[in-house]
Amino acid sequence: MRRFGILLAVTALAATACSTADVTEETTATTIATTTTTEAPASTTQPAAAAAAVAVAVADSGLGMILVDGDGNTLYLFLPDNQGASVCYDQCEANWPPLVDTIEAGDGIDDSLLGTAPRTDGTEQITYNGWPLYYFANDAAPGDTNGQGLSDVWYVISPEGDGIGIGG
Repeated sequence: MRRFGILLAVTALAATACSTADVTEETTATTIATTTTTEAPASTTQPAAAAAAVAVAVADSGLGMILVDGDGNTLYLFLPDNQGASVCYDQCEANWPPLVDTIEAGDGIDDSLLGTAPRTDGTEQITYNGWPLYYFANDAAPGDTNGQGLSDVWYVISPEGDGIGIGG
């Protein structure tokens, strides 16, 4: 009788352990399914937020009407690009960051002049009238034009797509 009692107790413990394991596995599976279901929509919405376009617009400056980005930062052309793909890389790129993003025409822009040109890193650089567009690292605030005429190769751009002050 005593053996039967021990056997009954062991069987009861084993049955309890198995049912606890089943509940734990079900809870874990439910948690995983819930976590997966909860996380999927979040990752689906993230690319949409990253798809915001940069506006290229026209602003008035001491040099006349010039191209700027949506925040009012001056955009430049580089004469050695010769209205083609960028030739500004490495140290040049550090001082003159290219405008790479998706684009939209802002105020005063002829959207038929907007385009892109491939860069060697696989990104697309925004162009205007064929000129790849750049920022100047030493422009500290919107509206600064500190890069104008530097080394006779860097110029701000008019709404018509020409460098302002070239050769002058």
